[in-house]
Amino acid sequence: MKKTVNKLGRFRIQLMLVILTLPLAAIGQEVGSMERLVSPEIADDNTVTFRIKAPKAEKVVLSGNWMPMVGEGMAMTRKTVALTKGENGVWSTTVGPLEPELYGYTFVVDDVNTLDTANLMVARDGTFRTENVLYIPGKASELYWAKTGSKGTVHQVWYESPTLDLTRRMYVYTPPGYADSNENYPVLYLLHGGGGDEEAWPTLGVANHILDNLINSGKAEPMIVVMTNGNPDQAAALTVSPKLEPSTQPAGGMANMMFEKSLVNDVIPYIESHYKVKPNKENRALTGLSMGGLQTMNTTFENPELFDYIGVMSMGFADLSRFGIEVDHSKRGEQIEALKAADPELYWIACGTDDFLYQSVVDMRNELDKHDFDYTYRESTGGHTWSNWRIYLSEFAPMLFK
Repeated sequence: MKKTVNKLGRFRIQLMLVILTLPLAAIGQEVGSMERLVSPEIADDNTVTFRIKAPKAEKVVLSGNWMPMVGEGMAMTRKTVALTKGENGVWSTTVGPLEPELYGYTFVVDDVNTLDTANLMVARDGTFRTENVLYIPGKASELYWAKTGSKGTVHQVWYESPTLDLTRRMYVYTPPGYADSNENYPVLYLLHGGGGDEEAWPTLGVANHILDNLINSGKAEPMIVVMTNGNPDQAAALTVSPKLEPSTQPAGGMANMMFEKSLVNDVIPYIESHYKVKPNKENRALTGLSMGGLQTMNTTFENPELFDYIGVMSMGFADLSRFGIEVDHSKRGEQIEALKAADPELYWIACGTDDFLYQSVVDMRNELDKHDFDYTYRESTGGHTWSNWRIYLSEFAPMLFK
């Protein structure tokens, strides 16, 4: 009798499993039969076809960061490309060929920004936008992708900032082999731009891939890279931290020097007490883009003996009043002289000729020249874009700690 009950129980379980899996099988067949769009589709000649299904839409355009900007000042927008509606409500367009690079793009469907749901690669550009990512392989973009070889590690680190009265987040990259090494390492402090946060360089900037590839190829020294949040009124990116009380300072406190004070008083001491580092000027580097470039200038002018390697990307002696930001340049002359006396190993400036801050860089260089200040200048094409900033990092990092 006991054996009969056991057999009956097993039969009931098997029958129940069959019943439960029938809907899943049907769903599997349904998914398998669904129409799947390929977008973006990269051809051998690097032309790219974009597709989106929007049968009820009246107008669909493509907005990509390789497209030129139109308009002036704060009213500048990207030029767009119209898609053509085809069968089954699928809209498409082909652009290019595009140069090897990492690009961002979105669709605009009846004036509404829309992601390409066929492309799972998505990145957030600070508080400005979330975009799909398009990778065009080639020599110019080979540093931006994970290759074979040893990999560094990106750590999410929460630390106390008494200066800002906050528990804050930063990302810390440790190079390949760090965990098993008895060596101490130099440190690069890498700052993002306005509207960004500590997630900018690890995502859009692909800083870890760039450093991995440079270090593994022997082009850059193994180094720790610290990627902070440059907004002094934020504990962390708004994706993980509740929004705090609005800052009374313009642009989140870009010009109030509070981040710079926190960097010197909170971040650097934390790194030098928690990581295997060489804690001296010769083994510290600081660079940043746009707002981070201004913060780099501010920090090094106020603390000329702290860093031996300094990089300013897409920023100069700018008048930022149109953004509601007042920057005091009245002491720049004496600050330049103090930094000149400290004799940094490298002062590196980079900017694109189409950058809206290009003239501020010209003004900065003219002022440095008046003081016979030694610097290296890198001028590129293009504007205020991640395409330039990734290139700048890939060129700046190999110059460090030699």
